Amino acid sequence: MPTIVVEVMPKAVLLDPQGKAVTGALHRLGNTTVSEVRIGKRFELTVEGEVTDALLAEVQTYADEMFSNSVIEDVVSIEVAQ
Repeated sequence: MPTIVVEVMPKAVLLDPQGKAVTGALHRLGNTTVSEVRIGKRFELTVEGEVTDALLAEVQTYADEMFSNSVIEDVVSIEVAQ
């Protein structure tokens, strides 16, 4: 059964306190190569049958209206994973 993966990230112009905390923790652990971490959300929808353009459009609607808060987040990708 195919899986549709939806990724949501905080808008680039907004602060990401979780990402800042992880960045700080990595630096405290001695990492000097990671300069920034941004944390988002990932949704995996396993579907029965074929993934059609109509289904992807429906998932786009879910992503815009339910999976993300358009004030502070962007839906950055909707992909089909096998």
